[in-house]
Amino acid sequence: MAEASESTSTATQASEPARQQSTAAHGGKHVHHGRTPAAWTGSGFAIAGFILGGIALVIGPNWVLFTIAVVLCVIGAVAAAVLQRMGYGAD
Repeated sequence: MAEASESTSTATQASEPARQQSTAAHGGKHVHHGRTPAAWTGSGFAIAGFILGGIALVIGPNWVLFTIAVVLCVIGAVAAAVLQRMGYGAD
């Protein structure tokens, strides 16, 4: 067990300079690069919407399915914005 805790603390110490460099390069603010629940939610809805919209246009112009895809993209943008304001996004 002692070996596992030592390797964990070593890994944490090794990543610390990277964090300091990241915060120093951006004016003291840590950048998450999209690794937040808000970003994942918005991206997930956008990907689903774009795939569904592409399928709707390839199988013949199915405008009902395409409209559903557009609504999915809009819902994703709204959900990401709401989650970010709730504190689940980057600062």
